[in-house]
Amino acid sequence: MPEMPEDNIIVAPALSTAQDEQEVFMRFSEKRHDRPHLNQDGVHTDEDLFRAISDYYSIPELAQYLSSRGSGGELTFQSITLQFPDHLIQDSAIVSKELQSLLSHNTGSQVELHTETSPKEKEPCGGDSGCKKCADCEHGSDIEDFGAKRQKLWILADTSYSTCCVDEIAAEHVNSDVVVHFGDSCLTPVDKLKTVYVFGKAFLDHDQVISRFKETYPDTDSKVVLMSDTTYSHHLEQLHEALLSEYPRLAYAAVPQYQGKGAIIPTPEWREGGLSIANRLLQGIPKDDFNFLDEEDYSQVTLDYQLFHIGEPQTPRLLLLSTLFSSIVLYDVAKHTTSNGPYPSLQRRYRSMHVARTAGTVGILVNTLSLENTKTVLNTVVKWIRNAGKKHYMFVVGKPNVAKLSNFEAVDVWCVLGCSQSGTIVDNSGEYYKPIITPYELKLALAPEVTWTGKWVTDFKSVLDLDEDEDMNDTQESPDPYKDESAPEFDPVTGKYISSHAPLRQLQHLQIEIGDDEPQAGQLVKKLSSAVAIKGTVSTSAIQLQSREWTGLGSDYQNEDQDFDEEGAVAVEGRNGIARGYSTGGQRY
Repeated sequence: MPEMPEDNIIVAPALSTAQDEQEVFMRFSEKRHDRPHLNQDGVHTDEDLFRAISDYYSIPELAQYLSSRGSGGELTFQSITLQFPDHLIQDSAIVSKELQSLLSHNTGSQVELHTETSPKEKEPCGGDSGCKKCADCEHGSDIEDFGAKRQKLWILADTSYSTCCVDEIAAEHVNSDVVVHFGDSCLTPVDKLKTVYVFGKAFLDHDQVISRFKETYPDTDSKVVLMSDTTYSHHLEQLHEALLSEYPRLAYAAVPQYQGKGAIIPTPEWREGGLSIANRLLQGIPKDDFNFLDEEDYSQVTLDYQLFHIGEPQTPRLLLLSTLFSSIVLYDVAKHTTSNGPYPSLQRRYRSMHVARTAGTVGILVNTLSLENTKTVLNTVVKWIRNAGKKHYMFVVGKPNVAKLSNFEAVDVWCVLGCSQSGTIVDNSGEYYKPIITPYELKLALAPEVTWTGKWVTDFKSVLDLDEDEDMNDTQESPDPYKDESAPEFDPVTGKYISSHAPLRQLQHLQIEIGDDEPQAGQLVKKLSSAVAIKGTVSTSAIQLQSREWTGLGSDYQNEDQDFDEEGAVAVEGRNGIARGYSTGGQRY
């Protein structure tokens, strides 16, 4: 083939703007990660680091559990997902490598990391018949053994929901058999998958904790409960023994054995008796102090004890604990200091509950789909809203924020379904545009008469028990609070008249007028119809749109008194360049 002249060479067009030679790029400098959860005094080399991480995550015990086999000799867990929170993702590479090595040693098989899922159909065994594990093939047993020995590890680097909850959705993408959840957890039972919790053995200076505890409680006769995040829970029994001689009325909150599908590594000791509250089992409380407790409903009890909490819990859990104990003191592990407030208050929750009483549209915000009884609670909340004559919209949002929820202007109040640790939103600063309440608070708001007990219930089982109690009490016909629909309804927060507090029960009072005016010349958007009902149901969204000043593109030009330039603006050259350095008029951005 003859060579083409250089002038006729076709050059491919550039797909990006040329880079400036004078532009300086910032290089990534390798930095050793700080690991405050480990005891840094004994970590000097890489071998020390591997040994400390292996002990922190109890990797030998975890590998032994994951190497279990069924009655037929097959591996119980073939697809294993490892879920790390953001602050522990730096340990994922070391943990997965060590776990991969131990699993290969225990099972004597191949353990893969970051590979595709196993095929549903076995590959040909290589025999003369070319079969795929048929019953009569002499090589079939070898294929079956290889398939049974095969294990895969997956790392879940970005969770779909709160870090304390099990990411069951991401695990199902790889057909996971078990999820290993590392770090602090809410211990809420999971719906489908088996879960192995590895809290970690975080380092804690006992001398500093004991010193701050004695400074906080000079009276040795004080009733105090020691509690912590799950990562520090293995220290509580030792601290309790060290302080019990001086504080005879001291108790501690132990982590109970997991009652769901899975286990806790290492397995907590079996403890009989004690009060189960906030996913903890209180130990050391004398029997005389149980006389004032309601044995059937612990959620409606305030303990006559003070709480000394090691670590700072999430805001929803802190609010829950503030309703259960007389006072709370938080111990900062990093700074070795204590604080006793201010903590989130129930006063704002009381206001939000009253907003829900006159709300016409309730947005159900599903913050997780993995927790047990989520679907049952969701159906129960929908039933409550419909019986109250209100409308509802359902949203599934993994990690809600202000920007996401502000897109739905028609929603008057949000009801969030999530765990009690970080799945529930507590808006202390008022940054969200609409109030966010829990199913328990929604139940109080929809009742004919408000009875504010000062408690805060976030457990799904307790919410379902409220619904069962109501069904038992409905044997006799109860008065309907919305029977007299002509009675005016006023918002107790703002004092304004509310006309759409029960849109599903006011259809006979509506007077629907549909505008028949034709759009004017040059009008980009038709004028909104005055109809507020769609298929026999009040449309709260239509009411919201009618009350808006800006109704869409072109609504700014409806005022004839204003003088607008019909020719429009002159097109000018905009920015150009690459994303890290746009240029406009000789300037760099």
